[in-house]
Amino acid sequence: MIRRVAVLPQPPLLIPELAAGAADECAELREACLAAARRLTSASPDWVVIGAAAGAPEVPEHASGSFRGFGVDLGVSLSRVTAPETELPLPALVAGWLRERGGASSVRVHLVDPATPADQCEQFGRAVGDHPAVLVLGDGSSRHGPRSPGGEDARAEGFDAGIRDALAKADTGALAALDPALAAELGAGGRAPWQVLAGLADGDWTAEVLYSAAPFGVGYHVAVWEHA
Repeated sequence: MIRRVAVLPQPPLLIPELAAGAADECAELREACLAAARRLTSASPDWVVIGAAAGAPEVPEHASGSFRGFGVDLGVSLSRVTAPETELPLPALVAGWLRERGGASSVRVHLVDPATPADQCEQFGRAVGDHPAVLVLGDGSSRHGPRSPGGEDARAEGFDAGIRDALAKADTGALAALDPALAAELGAGGRAPWQVLAGLADGDWTAEVLYSAAPFGVGYHVAVWEHA
C-alpha cells in the first residue's frame, strides 16, 4: 500500500551548485523539497519516482549520472550501489540528488512522455502498483509574468492556483481532469506526472502543501500526501 506521496518540482535551480547567484533565492523552495524528501524516506528508504521526459526512456536501476549537461559536473546515483555513469534525464538526476540528501537507499524511476494522453497517464499509474513511498516530479506553468521562460500568459496564475488547491486537498479528480492542451500551451511539464498520480493514488488521503509559488516565472509546488 502507498503510505506517502511527495509531489515536487524539478528545476535544476534546486541544486545550489547549479543555482549559482540565485542559490539564496531558491533556499525556501530547496528546504521545502528536502523536508518532503525526508518525510518520504521515513515512510520507506526505497522510493518509486514518477516523472516525464520526451520518449519516456527507460532508466536503469542503480544508475549514476551527472548534471554536466546543465553546466556543473556534479554526480548523483539512484542507489547506494556503485554503477558506471550513464546519461540520465532531468527527473532521474533530480531524484538521485534528492535521494542522497533525503537519506533514501534507492529510487526506481518510471517516466512518461509529456504528451501522453490523460487516460493513458492514469492507466500508467494503476500499472505502477503499490509502493510505500512515491515521489512525483513536475513543474507548473512556465508563463508567469513578463520575464517568464515561456512568455507571460494571463491564464498561468489560475492554472497553478488550481494545481495548488488540488494538491492541498489530495483531489485526484481535479488532477485527472487537467486539460493536456492547456497545460502544453502554458508550459506545465508536470501535467502528465500529476495525472499518473491520479491513477495510482487510490483511497483517502490527508495532504499538506509545503510550498507554492512562481519565483522565476515557473510554478513550483511541494506537497506531501499521507494515506488516511
